[in-house]
Amino acid sequence: MSEAGALEKNIDQQIIVAMKAKEAERLGTLRLIKNSLKNKVIEKRSALTAQESEQVLATMIKQRRDSIEQFTKGNRPELAAKEAAEITVIEEFLPKALDETGIKVLVAEVLEAHAASTGAKPTPKEMGPVIKAVQAKIQASGLRAEGRQVSEAVKAALAG
Repeated sequence: MSEAGALEKNIDQQIIVAMKAKEAERLGTLRLIKNSLKNKVIEKRSALTAQESEQVLATMIKQRRDSIEQFTKGNRPELAAKEAAEITVIEEFLPKALDETGIKVLVAEVLEAHAASTGAKPTPKEMGPVIKAVQAKIQASGLRAEGRQVSEAVKAALAG
């Protein structure tokens, strides 16, 4: 069984546990996750890889963060709290997220490697390749980070 298949099996088990414990909010979120993964399989017309499954979950988290921002602006804290609770459930099925310090350390490593290979510190114009290198390093380490956080860290490092 692939890792993605293991993820779906884990979600199915968690759905059963949530049903037995009568955790309605958690159950609803787990069903949303299962449906999103199933929709992606249908769209792709083949089984998902572990990376594709993680991407689906990361997209779900990003959508919820955007919703939280909108609900906060619209003075709807109860809806923002519901979205935040969904994020917590979704994150259970993703690799550990890097904090800002961890991202900054990886950005510094990539900048040092770039400077060693080219003999000069990258300029702000070279931000794209630096971001791609940092994201590749994050994926290789088995962790995850939001693209926005990575780009902000790279931008700050190149400006400073």
